[in-house]
Amino acid sequence: MRLLKALLPLLLIISGCSTPVVYDVLIRNGNIADGTGTDIFRGDIGIMSDSIAAIGDLKKAVGTTEIDAAGMTVAPGFINMLSWSVESLIEDGRSLGDICQGVTLEVMGEGDSWGPWSESMKKVMKASQGDIKYDIGWTTLGEYLEYLEKKGVSTNIASFVGTSTLRIYVVGYDDRPPTATEMDSMKLLVRQAMEEGAIGVSSALEYIPASFASTEELAELCRVAKEYDGMYISHIRNEDETFLEAIDDFLKIPAATGIRAEIYHLKQVGRTNWHKLDGAIAKIDSARAAGLSITADMYNYPASSTGLGILMPEWVQEGGFEKWVARLQDPEVRKVVGPEIIKTIMRKQGTPEKVLLIGFNTDSLKYLQGKTLAEIASMRGKSAEETVMDLVIEDNSNVDAVFFSMSEDNLRRQIAQPWMMFGSDGKSMAPEGVFLKSATHPRAYGNFARLLGKYVRDERVITLEEAVRRLTSLPAATMKIERRGALKEGYFADVVVFDPAKIQDHSTFENPHQLSTGMSHVFVNGVQVLHDGEHTGATPGRVVRGPGYRR
Repeated sequence: MRLLKALLPLLLIISGCSTPVVYDVLIRNGNIADGTGTDIFRGDIGIMSDSIAAIGDLKKAVGTTEIDAAGMTVAPGFINMLSWSVESLIEDGRSLGDICQGVTLEVMGEGDSWGPWSESMKKVMKASQGDIKYDIGWTTLGEYLEYLEKKGVSTNIASFVGTSTLRIYVVGYDDRPPTATEMDSMKLLVRQAMEEGAIGVSSALEYIPASFASTEELAELCRVAKEYDGMYISHIRNEDETFLEAIDDFLKIPAATGIRAEIYHLKQVGRTNWHKLDGAIAKIDSARAAGLSITADMYNYPASSTGLGILMPEWVQEGGFEKWVARLQDPEVRKVVGPEIIKTIMRKQGTPEKVLLIGFNTDSLKYLQGKTLAEIASMRGKSAEETVMDLVIEDNSNVDAVFFSMSEDNLRRQIAQPWMMFGSDGKSMAPEGVFLKSATHPRAYGNFARLLGKYVRDERVITLEEAVRRLTSLPAATMKIERRGALKEGYFADVVVFDPAKIQDHSTFENPHQLSTGMSHVFVNGVQVLHDGEHTGATPGRVVRGPGYRR
């Protein structure tokens, strides 16, 4: 014992000189918003390989790469609940527009998914490609996701399987219910997609051919997805005149099946419908109180964006694009469709001045990008409704447009709801190359930075901790994605470091191709993709699969 006491000081000196823990990456002195919604705390994060190894006071540790995050917020990587990066990531896997905002997971598949595709569907998709050209070397949804991963992407990627895609594959573009055999085929395709890792089933019910599906048909497909613990997510049937009825229709599916369900880009289109937000919130809260797992997502702008087809009745579009264009060239059809177009514009936007054209496939029409429908109609000496029909015919496409029809006050109220998540509903692009050939909605470059800058820092609609929760752990838990969405030991190292005082969107409707700023560092699966605001060129993104995945 006497000898032990004599040696104790020496032992303490030796232990104090022991080799410190060495992490691949050590983020020091950050203000950690861990994604759970709890208060921000000061601490360090150690990353080993692709995972978070330690969180806390790591002063005695060292890192092969060290980042001083003093004064900065450190958070889990953000999840984009509605991404249309299916083609832009083929062109440019850097996902620059979203990486610069801290997005580390792109969730795709709003109604249309990039698989399963039949050979005839591949031919149609190949023929309809716009500025971005690519070969189609996949058939199933899982093969598409693996193709992207192998090609190299900076963000992680995931997808729902779309009911539009399933209907086209099995039924086509006809307005009719599927036969029993066709229904079985669609259900089999859902099983395949779920076992390949699809997050669940999605629908976009304002567009053909998904709009031809009955609620019971959708419920049948959802029952299959639920067997794999998948979820249902939907662009509901209507967002203006029958908005509340469309929510009732949506809620029938989780009520009948018990599936987790989410409303895509919740909004109220047209001034006469803005007051309906109260009813929508009440319906969702009531369903949640009754035990249903109901959530929603949104983008943080008072304007939507889609094709000009949204202004036309379903019947004129039935049968696919070629039949649609052929009908629009028929003078008798135009006499009927024209009044419907202008009536829809007046109901939703109020005037053709509130429709902004942003995307043409035909080079000779691209000079019209950035002009309103009213301006183009005046240039051509035609009515707004004639111009809409002519543009679809001339461009041989649906023609992308922005529609100003939403309430800024309602955006704030929606952001305040605890079940609200966020999705860009856009591509992830770069302000260079082929992307500059077309305009875009600013949500593609600024949706997440706008939330953190305008609505959190400047207007204080919700706290920073709550915003981070809604961008991370809430969507991860809703989709049942494991080991992502929070800063926890053992979780994948999807980590962002940003200055909450400087995070800012810059993209505008007039000049959309502008990156957001204020995001300093982004790690995806432990690999640094953004360093001091500059993309490193790394592409460590992986396929993120749903709970039904079967190897």
